[in-house]
Amino acid sequence: MDNRYYATARHDVLMHIAGAPARLLEIGCGTGATMAELRKRGGVVSATGVELDPASAEVARGVFDRLYVSTVEAAPFEEDIAPGTLDAVLCLDVLEHLVDPWTVVKRVTPLLAPGGRLYISLPNIRNWKFLARLFFLGDFRYRDSGVLDRTHLRFFVRETAKDLAACGGLRVVEAIDARAYKPYEIRALLNLVTGGATAEWIAKQWIIIAEKR
Repeated sequence: MDNRYYATARHDVLMHIAGAPARLLEIGCGTGATMAELRKRGGVVSATGVELDPASAEVARGVFDRLYVSTVEAAPFEEDIAPGTLDAVLCLDVLEHLVDPWTVVKRVTPLLAPGGRLYISLPNIRNWKFLARLFFLGDFRYRDSGVLDRTHLRFFVRETAKDLAACGGLRVVEAIDARAYKPYEIRALLNLVTGGATAEWIAKQWIIIAEKR
């Protein structure tokens, strides 16, 4: 995997995180680039990370107060995080790699405080490029990256991504295209004239935000 995958801050997600959450958990934190950007805002009191890749985790140690170098399934973060105390949980481009992402969402949900938010990003299997290759070429070949990344075990469209985020009892407040299009881009114009109907197959990736009641 290209090192940039682990070391790039998710600015597309950061723009949807209001303020500066104080207590956070990030599953699949890479080198900690996204958390480092959140720390620049000030106000972070406690940040816990989980990362499988040892080299990336070593870099991330300087960003997180507590770091588990482990699969998420084996990471005992519940032992160190009291229920109802987190302001935000980040699961960015990680849940699609897991055998059972629903159990992970159900594990982290009780850790959120009232008003706390879960941020998920997932590739969109309904993207038109994938559908065109599948329909016209019969192409379902796995690749090194993208929707058919060979390490992806689960696939989602917007509605099933929302179901995943809500499976632990959270309320979905946003389900949006990860890319912000400029007004003159053809994809933005298509979304405008179709009332957003084309978003389902234009989006390459969804950002789902769910909140604790």
